[in-house]
Amino acid sequence: MRFLALVLAALSLNGGSAVGNEVDRMLTQENQAHQIARPPMPVVDDLTFLRRIYVDLIGRIPTEAEILEFQATPAAERRETVVDKLFADERFVDRWTVFYQDMLRLRTNSPGGAALISFVHQSLSENMPYDEMCRRLISTNGKANKIPEVGFILGDDADPMAMASVTSQVFMGIRIGCAQCHDHPFDVWKRDDFYGMAAFFGRTRRIESQLTKVIYTMEAEQTTVLWPPEGVGEAKDRKPLAPRFPFAMEEDNGTLKFIARLAAAREARKPKNVGKTGPSVDDLLADADTKVKSRTGGGAGEAGSEAKRDIRKIDIQASLNSPSELRAKLAEMVTSPRNRYFSRAIVNRMWKELVGRGIVEPVDDFRKDNPPSHPATLDFLADEFVASGYEIRSTIRAIVLSDAYQRAHAPRDSDEATRIELETAFLATPMRRMIGEAMYDSIVTAGHLFDVKHPAGENEVVVVEKIRVPKNAKPGDKPKTAAALLAQGNGGGKAMLAGGAMSALKSTGGGYALEDAIELDFTKVLFEDDDQVAIDKMAVMSNEQLEAERMLREKMPGGMDYEEKTIKRVYDANPKFNTSLRMESPAPPGHFLRVFGQTNRQDLGEYRDETPSMRQALMMLNGRLTHEASRVGKLETLYPMLTGPKANVPHAIQLAYREIMIAEYRVDAQPFGRRLGVRQP
Repeated sequence: MRFLALVLAALSLNGGSAVGNEVDRMLTQENQAHQIARPPMPVVDDLTFLRRIYVDLIGRIPTEAEILEFQATPAAERRETVVDKLFADERFVDRWTVFYQDMLRLRTNSPGGAALISFVHQSLSENMPYDEMCRRLISTNGKANKIPEVGFILGDDADPMAMASVTSQVFMGIRIGCAQCHDHPFDVWKRDDFYGMAAFFGRTRRIESQLTKVIYTMEAEQTTVLWPPEGVGEAKDRKPLAPRFPFAMEEDNGTLKFIARLAAAREARKPKNVGKTGPSVDDLLADADTKVKSRTGGGAGEAGSEAKRDIRKIDIQASLNSPSELRAKLAEMVTSPRNRYFSRAIVNRMWKELVGRGIVEPVDDFRKDNPPSHPATLDFLADEFVASGYEIRSTIRAIVLSDAYQRAHAPRDSDEATRIELETAFLATPMRRMIGEAMYDSIVTAGHLFDVKHPAGENEVVVVEKIRVPKNAKPGDKPKTAAALLAQGNGGGKAMLAGGAMSALKSTGGGYALEDAIELDFTKVLFEDDDQVAIDKMAVMSNEQLEAERMLREKMPGGMDYEEKTIKRVYDANPKFNTSLRMESPAPPGHFLRVFGQTNRQDLGEYRDETPSMRQALMMLNGRLTHEASRVGKLETLYPMLTGPKANVPHAIQLAYREIMIAEYRVDAQPFGRRLGVRQP
């Protein structure tokens, strides 16, 4: 945390606002060159900015206390102060891990997926340079979960063709995958360009142990990428293809000043006192004979102890994390500061995430006939990003402190052509919906659901259910399986069965609890034993898994017979919700996050869908999350304003409105009449 504080201080001293001002100047200059004469929309007021920056940086709206803290800050310092405060908030890392999950298609159900997500989260937390993180993702080999970075290549089964497309499109914004079957119809890439890129992955193999089911990657002697492609020419003419990087690099003849600034940033980042590295395996083996011979008469035990001490010094984790030689070369070229595609692609993605529209659209389709709307601005941001040492916080800070980010939306009475012109020129910000995670956590925040809000036992609810139980079960019998224990604990409730035990096979959740999902513990996934993590993941089973267990038990020889019973489940309806930013990736189908646009994170180039739907409306009207958020508990500040001798309903309405909408109001005049100018959920 001390290092992060130093980074944030450096960002402030380096003038993120100054870079933002330069961005605005360049946008104005380019708009004038394009003969766009429309005046820009004004910068939004402070409270609208506050809501916007909280949603974008930490994935929720601010609380009443945070609003008051913001308003107590001197007006000239408010915006920069709150930006730096949010960078230090642990939710910033959670929110921008979601950004990477979308971009890299990170999934907890793929081999090593949970560990990979945790690695990305840790990289953000430690402020690892973006180029370093990407190099490790592209080049690393090892065992799934043990070596977290290897989850990236295992996400596409280490398929050379898939990885050629993914690496080009995700990290450089180039859709070279269209050239896999034929020369690219809209760009310069030829089929042999694609195969040359795929050849960097041709020696990598995905291996799955038949005995232990452990999945890992390793390098083979022979490549699987041959030229010409299968079906072209004679099979006997197909030969191994040498890897080739088809993308042009910038020549550094002294004019690329940002590369010199990068070198200075890296030098400043180096630790001053680097300790000595431990001995290598070869060093230990070379000295082994001498150590054994020096022992006489009963010294074997001493030699054995010494050998054990030496073995403990070997970095086993490092030996497993041996990178692919070919992919390491590719990673260096992809992340080179002279590869402008790399820096432009990530800066363009960050701009789109924050402003609502990319300088290149779509964000992963850079080509000659799809040029940037503001190329000089994009290049400036990309160069500043590289010069900062590939620090994403510095670029985010520059963007959010620019006028382009802080502008209001186009006037509501604008026609479509005017609105598009204003938004394309970044003279107005597009009105966009929150991402599903931010909407979820904002409802939790507004409804005070991050903590309980009812006294214990205040809201006991009785639910009558029909379940299947073993025949001849006695009253008071306890469930015997983990699944049953989980079912018994669902909702923190207790089950009462007239004449029998609660079923061990009753599934958790249901149509009303579509907001429930497994939460990831990033620290546990990275640093605790793999087997323990696997056991923890088994603690939550899906309805389908429980049903499969039931069917299996019914078919087993000597298995139990079941009968239907009616039970009453009593539970305390006093829920507390966790953040959606740490839920499994992606959320289950039908979950709140999926309904509100989260993708399956499987298909390359798939974006979040912001189209409204009837299902979304029904979930907002009838879902458990909004239902619990709208209930007022006795532990909430709002409760005494609504009931009792000191009730003040108008003030309660104003407080609720302020917490939910974050719009400035005056008690004595037009409390609800102001135009909000905020991003609508």
